[in-house]
Order: sequence, then structure tokens, then C-alpha cells
Amino acid sequence: MSEAKRQGTSVIILTFLFALLLSVIPLPSWLVFVRPEWVPLVLIYWCLALPTRVNVGVGWSVGLVVDVLEGNLLGQHALAYAVIAFVTVKLHKQIRVYPLWQQALSILVLIALCQLLLAWVRGIIGQAPDSWAYWVSSFISAILWPWVFLLLRDIRRKFRVS
Repeated sequence: MSEAKRQGTSVIILTFLFALLLSVIPLPSWLVFVRPEWVPLVLIYWCLALPTRVNVGVGWSVGLVVDVLEGNLLGQHALAYAVIAFVTVKLHKQIRVYPLWQQALSILVLIALCQLLLAWVRGIIGQAPDSWAYWVSSFISAILWPWVFLLLRDIRRKFRVS
């Protein structure tokens, strides 16, 4: 394995760790529903940028980490993240050619799919979301997508991740 690959892998891991950190920072109860879905945003970016390196396996692994970190039912985030990684990798050539505002619409659909899968699993175990505010974070994530994309793209270029 070349030095560039090792450096690239560590950069990818660090971006996921930072997203995990952002997703567990305590917020006031009235702000919980507006927290962006940081981990899926980072996962989608890397699946778009490097679909051969970051794919369903990485989505599954990161999802398991989120489940353990948040103390959720083991596998619920893993399932949701693996599905959105699969869809992103399958459609990466189409999504990449869109302008950022159209990519944001794609991100809205992908994050909503992730949240739908999570709500489905939670509904099965009797913990279904009780309000429409659950879906607000999909819109917040889509709104933030252009900035997340530009930041991660600059990081990828600066550290020559390939």
C-alpha cells in the first residue's frame, strides 16, 4: 500500500470521526430535531467521491459505530447507512454531474430514505417518532450539503485522497 493510500484512509477516517463527534454533541431539547445528519452527509460525500473505496461495507461499519455510540438497537443505523451507501454508489455518476442545488435535492431524498428506514425499525420495536419534526433534519442536511460538499472536496484535494 502506497503512502498516499494510507494518508487518504486516515483523512477519510478523521472526517467520519469528526461527523460522529458533531452528531453526539449535546443540544437543548428544542434543537434536537434541527441537528443535521452529519454522518450520512459525510458517508454520501465519500461514496460520491470515491465509490470504490467508500461503499456499502463502510456504511455498514459506520452505522454499527453510531448504534453503539448512541446506545440504539444494534444494526438499525447500519442498515440505513448501508442502503444509502448502496444507492449513492449506484447513482454516483449521475449525482456528480448535477449542480450543487440539484445535488442537495438528491441528498434530501437520500437522508429522508435513511430516516424512513430508521423510523421503520423504531416503529417495529415500538419507538416510532411522534411528530413531523423528526423529518426537519432531512431538510437541514440538504440545505447544508453545498457547504459540506465544498469543505470535504477541499480536504480531499489538499490531502490528495484518491
